[in-house]
Amino acid sequence: MSGEPGGGELGGAELGALVEVTERSVVLAVTKGHVWVPRPEDYPPALRERGAAFVTLREDGRLRGCIGTLVAVDSLVVTVADRARAAALDDPRFPPVSRRELADLDVSVSVLSPMRALPVAGYEDLLGKVRPGVDGLMIQAVYHAATFLPSVWEELPEPAEFLAHLWLKARLTPGAWPDGMAVFRYTAQHAERGARRG
Repeated sequence: MSGEPGGGELGGAELGALVEVTERSVVLAVTKGHVWVPRPEDYPPALRERGAAFVTLREDGRLRGCIGTLVAVDSLVVTVADRARAAALDDPRFPPVSRRELADLDVSVSVLSPMRALPVAGYEDLLGKVRPGVDGLMIQAVYHAATFLPSVWEELPEPAEFLAHLWLKARLTPGAWPDGMAVFRYTAQHAERGARRG
């Protein structure tokens, strides 16, 4: 990951370490109200570099929390720990995760590449340029913004469906192209662990 933030591929051990960081941060936040900040020097060099990431929590297959950052500010390991705590306690769509739910949580981490502007002439042009199963997208207009991680392709595999739902998330009519519309593309590396149900 040397060079630009979030610019390199992580290995399986590094991604696994981020899953462990996620689990530890969630457990400490839920059981002790503790904000855990890992020491970057305790982790491999790639995890000490600045990185952007999303943490997603699911319970019995249903979304239970998802918080992330699109911009690399802190070291990746610190970002993941912070977003894990926030996904458990601060997602405004859900009540805070309770102790009794911990055993049933599936956790996943998506490490984002740097975002790149995607030059497109309009909605139809974007439909032809987006890469299904690969691209995460962020759209921005003056009063509208939304993003979908690449993992959303698993639920919305067709480009037309993917874009329509992204537009609706941004409170836009699918197909609309407001003045000043900007589109950014990014990719993600993903790691997850299912709940330890006994």
